[in-house]
Amino acid sequence: MSSAGAQLQAANLPDPLGPSDFRPIDEGKAKLGQLLFYDPILSGNRNISCGTCHHHSHGSADGISLGIGEGGKGVGPKRIALDGEDRIRKRVPRNAPALWNLGAKEITLLFHDGRLSVSNIYQNGFNSPAQEWLPKGLDSILSAQALFPVTAQFEMAGNPKENEVAGAVHDRIDAAWPIIAKRVRGIPQYGKLFVDAFEDLSDPADVTIVHIGNALGAFMGSEWRSYDSPYDIHIAGDDTALDDQQKRGLDLFFGKGNCSACHSGKLFTDQKFHALALPHFGPGRTRMFDPYARDVGRMGESDDLADAYRFRTPSLRNVSLTAPYGHNGAYPTLDGIIRHHLEPLTSFDAWNKDLAALPKVPWLQAVDFISFSDRRERARLRSKVDIEPMDLSQEDVSALVAFVNSLTGTKSKSGRLGRPSVVPSGLPVD
Repeated sequence: MSSAGAQLQAANLPDPLGPSDFRPIDEGKAKLGQLLFYDPILSGNRNISCGTCHHHSHGSADGISLGIGEGGKGVGPKRIALDGEDRIRKRVPRNAPALWNLGAKEITLLFHDGRLSVSNIYQNGFNSPAQEWLPKGLDSILSAQALFPVTAQFEMAGNPKENEVAGAVHDRIDAAWPIIAKRVRGIPQYGKLFVDAFEDLSDPADVTIVHIGNALGAFMGSEWRSYDSPYDIHIAGDDTALDDQQKRGLDLFFGKGNCSACHSGKLFTDQKFHALALPHFGPGRTRMFDPYARDVGRMGESDDLADAYRFRTPSLRNVSLTAPYGHNGAYPTLDGIIRHHLEPLTSFDAWNKDLAALPKVPWLQAVDFISFSDRRERARLRSKVDIEPMDLSQEDVSALVAFVNSLTGTKSKSGRLGRPSVVPSGLPVD
C-alpha cells in the first residue's frame, strides 16, 4: 500500500476502543455478580444459571443455534433436553448473544430486536417489556437486561405449575422478582456480600432485585471487555500486528466490501436494525397476538410494518469465538454468514436445515422448520432485504474472514474473573 493509501485508510478507521469507553468497575459488585451469574438459585427450578447459556467456555455464548434453556442438562453443544412430565415445550427462540463489550457507554439498546433501550418513557430509565413495572434504581442497561431471562419461561423461569417464580410471572412480570430476591438474601454468604458491596445496605433483609441486577450488570460489564486484538495493536501503530491477508481484508471491510456501513464505530456495530433474509426456524418471536411460529424481528417491538424481519447489527469484536451466526444461528461459519451478506437471496434459497446447530429434541422436530417450509412466509422474508448483492471473489471472502478473526482479543478473550468453581447456594455450577 502506498503511503497516501495508508493515510486514507487510517482516516477511515474508527477511533481506538479503550478503558475510558466503559463504565467504571465496582470490584465488590462485580465479584458478587460473578457468583450470581453462575448460580442456579436465580432460576425457577434452581437448575440453570445465566452462565449456562453465556459460558466462559463458549466466548460468553453457548455455541449452538437455538439453545435449550430450563429443562436441559449440560453446556453448549453437549446440552441435552430432559424428557419427562416437565420436558421443554420450546427451544429458546433466538441465538444466545455474546456479551463482549456490552458495558461500553455507547450501548443504548439490547436484545436482537432492541426491546430494551435507554429511555425515560416509564420514569425508570428504560423502555422494556416490563414497562412501568421495571423497578427504579437500575444503574445500567446491563443491570436492566439481567432481570428478564429469570422471568422467561423457556430460559430460566420454567413452566407456571412447576415453581413459585414461574407462577408469579404468569400473573405479572414484577411479581417474580421479590421471590428471587428473598431466595438470594436468605443465604448468609450472599447477605454479607451484598452488605459489603452496596453502600445503601446495612441489613441483608433489604436486598432487592435491583441490587441483584446491579451486581450482575457490574460483572457482565467488566468481565467481557476486549480491546487488545491484533486489529487494536495495528491501529495503535504496530504495522506487524496484521498479516498481509488480514490487511487486505481490512481494506475490503472499510472499502469495496462496504461492511463498515453497518458494522461501524469502535464496537463494529451501528446499533441499528437491518433485514438480511436469514432463513427462519424454531419458535421465533412475533407480535403479541400472532399465533404463527415466525420471527418478525424489530417489528415485534415497534409494531411498525417497516421494521419487519429487521434485527440489530451485532458487534464483530470476538465474533470468531461465538459461532454460529445470525439472530438464530443460521450459519456455522464466518465464511457462510459473509457469503450470505454478498448474495442474500441466493443464499436464502440455497440454505438447508443441516446448517442449523440444534440439539436433538425429538418431540420438537416436527415443528422446528414449519415456517422455513411455508411458501408464503418464505416469500415475506425474501421481500425484505436491506443489503445489495455484491460480487467478491473467494480470495476476497477469505481475506474478510482473516480480518474479522483479527478482531479477536488476546489476553482478554478468557474473561477477567472467570467462572467460579462454587457458588453460595451450594448448587452445581455449569
